[in-house]
Amino acid sequence: MLRRSLRRIQKERDVHFTVVNGENASGVGILPRQADDIFAAGADVITLGNHTWNRLQITRYLDENRYILRPANYTTLPPGRGWGVFDGPGGLRVGVVNLIGRCEMDSNFDSPFAVIDRILAEMQADMVLVDFHAEATSEKGAMAWYLDGRVQALWGTHTHVPTADTQVMPKGLGFVTDLGMTGPARSVLGMSPKQALNRFLGGLPQRFEPAEGPCKLESALFTIDTETGNCSAVRRVDAADV
Repeated sequence: MLRRSLRRIQKERDVHFTVVNGENASGVGILPRQADDIFAAGADVITLGNHTWNRLQITRYLDENRYILRPANYTTLPPGRGWGVFDGPGGLRVGVVNLIGRCEMDSNFDSPFAVIDRILAEMQADMVLVDFHAEATSEKGAMAWYLDGRVQALWGTHTHVPTADTQVMPKGLGFVTDLGMTGPARSVLGMSPKQALNRFLGGLPQRFEPAEGPCKLESALFTIDTETGNCSAVRRVDAADV
């Protein structure tokens, strides 16, 4: 779906820089060949999340390719990097940060609020984009208020369900609580409904498989005024199989 849709959307919407969260490309986790496919489809940077280490084959790739990011606020020192500064349109330096929340998630994470403070103190960029991979909508909303006026865009990932709260905060931060997902449309978070029901009805554990049928792409487009350093608009951009 990404391969079929992304280049077309980039052309039609005059998109200059694209970040794709790829942590579920392999169901849970991502393999190097899948990361290569996402880059080939049009991504400039790939971000990850709580399933980063479900496919350990990605470990060396994270060290070798600076355009793929894992959450910056791990308490240990895993492979790869959690943020970077990349070449954008017209010579602009685009900073991208991947953070992960702590509410209802693994406890092996530092405070994302403290970590983003340290990153912003070090980063030299003309604009900063943040993927906040978190379960709680309250934590994502709090981060938006915390970073308003300090970064240009913040979007949430992880819950696979798109939110309708695209907004520009008072000091110029563009925000949406969750982008949604790219994957099977007739599914439970992308997975087979039968398998999801089996889990909730007390059946034996099963390895989740993607659902069959038509697919969808869900995303958000942030328009950033490079002169003022503020986001001027946030719009949902979705596509679906006919």
